[in-house]
Amino acid sequence: MSTEPGSPAPGGEAPSALISLFYLFVFLLVVFAAGAAGGAVTATSVGDWYQTLEKPPLTPASWVFPVVWNLLYFMMAISAWLVWRAAGSFDRAGFALALFGAQLSLNLAWSIVFFGLRSPVLGVIDILLLDAALVGTVIAFAAYSRLAALLLLPYLAWTLFATYLTVAIAVLNR
Repeated sequence: MSTEPGSPAPGGEAPSALISLFYLFVFLLVVFAAGAAGGAVTATSVGDWYQTLEKPPLTPASWVFPVVWNLLYFMMAISAWLVWRAAGSFDRAGFALALFGAQLSLNLAWSIVFFGLRSPVLGVIDILLLDAALVGTVIAFAAYSRLAALLLLPYLAWTLFATYLTVAIAVLNR
């Protein structure tokens, strides 16, 4: 059922422009709210505890993380909106959007367990689940919109890189 934005889902009508714009803002709000919550939790430990950890090669400078995450959150929200728009309703895209919600929750949970609880080991468990949920989301989104799936690929690549960092930190700081 791969459709692109603006084309109605089979058997349905495309949402009006006003409704579509409203939901675009809803998706942006939800995704950036999750990002802000994760950032708030991260801020509790990034300046002290995290600085004491041994880190692996390729660990980026601290300024890179908020720049990359803001771009990725924007792309994530657009991606989810494209799926909703292509499906024409939440009911028709329910499973794909539920996977999106699951991976977004796991994304936030990683900040909570890694930085909030200061547990790299729990961070590893969480990020492996996030990796799986994200792969599932990309696959599910591709059924609705190729562009939506492609917009998630940089996020998947960054998350796989974050998996390397998380696992390495857990191992290096046993």
